[in-house]
Amino acid sequence: MTINELKRVYFLGIGGIGMSALARYFINIGVSVYGFDLTQTDITDNLIQEGATIHFDENISKIPKDVDLVIHTPAVNKQHAEYQYFAKNNIPILKRSQMLGMISDSAPTIAVAGTHGKTTTTAMISHLLNPEEKILAFIGGISKNLNSNFLMHTPYSTVVAEADEYDRSFLTLHPATAVITSMDADHLDIYGGKKQLEESFQLFAKQVNENGTLILNESVYSLIEHPHKISYGFDSSCDYYATDIRLFPNKAIFNIHCWNKTFENVQLSLTGNYNVLNALAAFAAVSMEFEQRGKSVDTTLFLKKFADFTGVKRRFDFQIEKENFVFIDDYAHHPEEIRAFITAVRKVYPTKKITGIFQPHLFSRTRDFGAQFAEVLAWLDKVILLEIYPARELPIPGINAAWLLNQIDIKDKVLLKTEELIPYLMRNMPEVLVTIGAGNIDKLVPQIKASLE
Repeated sequence: MTINELKRVYFLGIGGIGMSALARYFINIGVSVYGFDLTQTDITDNLIQEGATIHFDENISKIPKDVDLVIHTPAVNKQHAEYQYFAKNNIPILKRSQMLGMISDSAPTIAVAGTHGKTTTTAMISHLLNPEEKILAFIGGISKNLNSNFLMHTPYSTVVAEADEYDRSFLTLHPATAVITSMDADHLDIYGGKKQLEESFQLFAKQVNENGTLILNESVYSLIEHPHKISYGFDSSCDYYATDIRLFPNKAIFNIHCWNKTFENVQLSLTGNYNVLNALAAFAAVSMEFEQRGKSVDTTLFLKKFADFTGVKRRFDFQIEKENFVFIDDYAHHPEEIRAFITAVRKVYPTKKITGIFQPHLFSRTRDFGAQFAEVLAWLDKVILLEIYPARELPIPGINAAWLLNQIDIKDKVLLKTEELIPYLMRNMPEVLVTIGAGNIDKLVPQIKASLE
């Protein structure tokens, strides 16, 4: 059955950021969308308003008749009663990544991969192209410009897709243009080691059209082969590089150099050196995509649009910005992401004390990177740890937040229960507060904001 023949699609885990974008795609093309998720969230509420039918209990009686296809996320265990029902009744089941691969084959695709930075870079590319170019975009976070993780023009001529390395999902994609932002060790529960992860990225690179372009961060350039690869970074040896970087709380100003041209005083409405790198990657991607098609590149328009790119929710996301108190929320959940985030906060608030609330994500990631987490969290002036968010995992004996806290070489540190957090903050008002993590810490952000504002 082709996509155009589908009438009813069921999503197991519809509230996930990648799954919800696919659900929006099917709603947009007129397919009836149904689904299950464990938790009701803003995403599921919005999907229901857009036309999806969703329930939140594991209940096969709520599954509609005549489902044509089930789309499944690894976050939902295959022992789930509804998964078992579909399997026993021979209803086709596809992984989320498989469906994304099928859709992306419908038009030339710009895919953004990397262990860090891919969501912001994907959102930037979508923003640079929209609305002048007709695109279909799947973003791994909520773009503030779109207030969505999805954008669809009808008809569309280009697909923009975030390429997720988890479970080797990105190997379903065959892009015309691709970006690899980083390849730090992660998802070791899947890969086992950094070498295996790098091998997976190398396989992804081989799936980029041989006449297309692979855009590589300078840190990974020597590790990846492709007939048409270009580099970006801060070194002048890169094909695209940035100089004279000036960072402010809500913006970065810098020069871009590429192909013997210099664009001075490019203004990005985000701060942090890592966002400058994301902007370089996005600019290179749209430039190369246009060049491949023989289209002229309106460089001035692209560069102006960086100034009104408002970012992605939970990525250096200002909640409160006052003279005596700043509160920023960020999705960072890997040591290198936390390092980049704290570095950026330090650069824009060099004289203020920074208090960080961190919720570790996954027992296995906490175990695998315990020493690295401890090192980067010690860069804060005060560390508040919450218990590990398990997500899809069962507990690992001996691995908990107290185990991590003991490794952090800082005097001002504390482990709190969720209900203890706001009273503690009210008694110990910080100068700069940051919330860090990929679990359900985002649910606390509005409560913290309301209490401290």
